[in-house]
Amino acid sequence: MDVHGILEKTVTGLGYELVDLERSPHGRVLRVFIDKPEKPRGVDVEDCALVSNQLSRVLMVEEVDYDRLEVSSPGMDRVLKKVADFERFAGSEITLRLRLPLNGRRNFNGVLRGVREGKIRLSVDAGEFEFDLEAIDKARLVPSYELTKSSDRLV
Repeated sequence: MDVHGILEKTVTGLGYELVDLERSPHGRVLRVFIDKPEKPRGVDVEDCALVSNQLSRVLMVEEVDYDRLEVSSPGMDRVLKKVADFERFAGSEITLRLRLPLNGRRNFNGVLRGVREGKIRLSVDAGEFEFDLEAIDKARLVPSYELTKSSDRLV
């Protein structure tokens, strides 16, 4: 049984994007991270409740064995996994870790320049690098905290 496929089909059928899925070591906890690109401020608690209710029903019908289901937004430090993620967040600052070192280096911080000919492009202080998606172990957005002009409060 392909749990990821079941989750992907259900989440996308509800109009959301399945960003990531985490399973606890014994598969007892399922953590599902969803997004809705059309919503400028991201998914909210009502979105998570809607998806959670639907997934609970589908997982029961599909006889998926788990103890707890958690549905949430991907957060400000969202993980980037698919080529579409790297295209969507072009211009954003990211951290990137490679599976194997490149010139003795596995960790990179820089500005994502998008995708060209299937390669992820990243600008760092030392120049621009291109990586195959398969070479990337983990990539995340770097949260941006912008201050409002009127009150200098975080938004």
